[in-house]
Amino acid sequence: MARQPSKSDLPTKICVVCGLSFTWRKKWAKCWDDVKYCSERCRKRRSQTQDKG
Repeated sequence: MARQPSKSDLPTKICVVCGLSFTWRKKWAKCWDDVKYCSERCRKRRSQTQDKG
């Protein structure tokens, strides 16, 4: 049985809305390159930050 990598070994990104670091999740395995937001809340707030600019 394969050993799972520790959380510190997983890739991370910076959220474009809030600027916080977030870690890879299994549900993002197929679309990790497209993930830009750390949460649903930040994804919904993206339009608010773009409208103000």
